[in-house]
Amino acid sequence: MPEFTIETTYHLPVFRHATYAADTAEAACRLAIEDNDWSGQREVYESSGETYVTGIWEGDDTAYRAPAIPVPPHFLETVQRQAAHFEILLGLLKMLGADDSFAGLTVDAVTDTDIHAACLSVAASIDLAEEVGGAEFRAAFAALRQAQLRRA
Repeated sequence: MPEFTIETTYHLPVFRHATYAADTAEAACRLAIEDNDWSGQREVYESSGETYVTGIWEGDDTAYRAPAIPVPPHFLETVQRQAAHFEILLGLLKMLGADDSFAGLTVDAVTDTDIHAACLSVAASIDLAEEVGGAEFRAAFAALRQAQLRRA
């Protein structure tokens, strides 16, 4: 059975309390942000962020020594997935502005039920043959690279 080295990450909140003399709260915030002295820092393990995958390598203990394998999108950090969704939504908004057939349609006209039904429809009818073919090609190419590296 193949082995994989997986790098996972989570964000650990670190805080400090410090007092700053300033004319306004905004000025005090600026001083706090510019203060580089973190000697009194404390970690908040109870508030750590989600665990997400930041790297995958084939083999035992191969992190950064073997070619990285792309991380499947659903294992990425939520903010990265949201950014990808934002890019898609931005494209849709551009379509709404450029395509007259959507004239008069507002964002709030599209309900969660509409989105859910559309997702189910796409999932039921999607043909992943092209993606599978692309994955097979990338796997074959990676195998050739591995053989070339071993030979070198």
